[in-house]
Amino acid sequence: MLETLRTDVLIIGSGGAGLFAALHAKKANPNLDITIAVKGLLGKSGCTRMVQGGYNVALAKEDSIERHFMDTIVGGKWLPNQDLAWKLVNGAVKTIHELENEYGCYFDRNPDGTLHQKAFAGQSFDRTVHKGDLTGIEIINRLSEQVWNLELNKLEEHRAVAFIPAKDESGLSGVLLINMRGGDFRFVQAKTVLLGAGGGPTMYRYHTPSGDKACDGIAMGLRAGLTLRDMEMVQFHPTGILAGNETRMTGTILEEGLRGSGGYLLNGARERFMTNYDPAGERATRDIVSRAMYEEVRSGRGTPNGGIYIRMAHLGPEKVAKQFKGMVKRCADCGFDLAGGDVEVLPTAHYMMGGIEFGPDCATAMPGLYVAGEDSGGVHGANRLGGNGVANSTVFGGVAGESMAKAIEDGADWREPDAAILEREVGRCLKPFGTRPGDLNGIRERLVDLMWDKAGIVRDKTLLKECISELDDLGEQLATTGLADPTRAFNLTWHDWLNLESQILVSKTIARAALAREDSRGAHFRSDFPETGKLKTTRYTTIDMDEKGGLKTGSKPVKFTIVKPGESLIEDEAGAPPSVAPPPQAAE
Repeated sequence: MLETLRTDVLIIGSGGAGLFAALHAKKANPNLDITIAVKGLLGKSGCTRMVQGGYNVALAKEDSIERHFMDTIVGGKWLPNQDLAWKLVNGAVKTIHELENEYGCYFDRNPDGTLHQKAFAGQSFDRTVHKGDLTGIEIINRLSEQVWNLELNKLEEHRAVAFIPAKDESGLSGVLLINMRGGDFRFVQAKTVLLGAGGGPTMYRYHTPSGDKACDGIAMGLRAGLTLRDMEMVQFHPTGILAGNETRMTGTILEEGLRGSGGYLLNGARERFMTNYDPAGERATRDIVSRAMYEEVRSGRGTPNGGIYIRMAHLGPEKVAKQFKGMVKRCADCGFDLAGGDVEVLPTAHYMMGGIEFGPDCATAMPGLYVAGEDSGGVHGANRLGGNGVANSTVFGGVAGESMAKAIEDGADWREPDAAILEREVGRCLKPFGTRPGDLNGIRERLVDLMWDKAGIVRDKTLLKECISELDDLGEQLATTGLADPTRAFNLTWHDWLNLESQILVSKTIARAALAREDSRGAHFRSDFPETGKLKTTRYTTIDMDEKGGLKTGSKPVKFTIVKPGESLIEDEAGAPPSVAPPPQAAE
């Protein structure tokens, strides 16, 4: 029997977006009944907790909101929704003070007591607030403390699997969940729902997100009829540890502040090379650095293990050990000396710039459903600046909480669910139990290699068409692959199957959007279309699912509501950080 719960506000996810939404909704209306459902444990899972670098915000008198905005637009290659980007940079100022003064986050400070802001790549001003190199832990710990003190319903280890529309098609009725502890289904009927589950491109061989991420929220939105945008824009962080294929540590991040503070990238001959690709050297945007590293390795100039070296020792081992304590320890766990030696790194899949279309109030096209964080698309365009990610989650999480409270105040009510769709979605999730067991790990290994090789850092028409065909085959193979264990309580193999279902579906959208965009823009690089198209006629890609489950690509024009290509809100050029790198040379 399907258990049904009722709540005013249902929040999917407990990262920066989800926790901020809960706090802001409760502040707006203390009488709201709020439920948080999280795939893992509240405050202990997800990607915000893993943030190392920091939080971009214009605080210094020499900086400005306009400069932060221009960095975001230029860094995003003029693809961002400008109204969303403007909301981000404005909201970040209020939110950083809220994090510090109201919720107790303890960020690093200068000797004069002001917040310390460090250098991050791709920005024209050093504006990244941080707590050492473990900023995410500080933010999530403080937010979790606040949330645990509120009267909220907490559904831990509950996996969201489907949005259930109203029977009268008036909007969203609620969300179907799996209680992972018992294996039973729960339907949570809610007046408003926030999707803040986080993205996470874990369909690539090397990736940074936590292992529980599978782009479930994006897949759910697509199945529910929502439009996705910018799905070809998958960010590869340049410096993931290369510790061997036998360990999951390979692909985990060494934070951007290492390059921002003056770290060197060296090829296999111990030569610096970044200024051969961009005047900003190691401080160029992530897409440029990742492609430069890829080209060095592809041209035979990589390390013995197929990577690139990062060197920090020239800055002083004691200084590095103090300033980047977490990174030094992470490297030491893998047998590397970051403070005094060279560490092998490689680009690693890090962040989804694409996601569900939404508005400045976080509302989607489905009444009752809101989205914030990495499940959403449009804020970052073709490239996310380091430090804009956690700002995105918290700023728009707060906005979503206030919007949901306002919607309920204005009369939003429970909607009767479509029972047929609810039954169908339960059946979809149970399908592998009635299917002959097979090799799920083999499917996953084929998926991660496929996406890395054919829809990764460098793409072309032939590879993408092969990728799409092979993804269709993988989807069919998964559909005929079942589970050996019939029990549902904590059946992790079942959840591996569900992960693969989401990953394969989202991978199909990535490959199709990449094939549709016949130019190179930010994180998306086509070797057969290496030039960027005309900025003034910029369009963003869209993906929709039809009633039969087919995917349809399209595009829409970018609306330059605040600034047009060729114009700027500041006098000098934003998005072009001052070069800190001397000409390439062999490092001693």
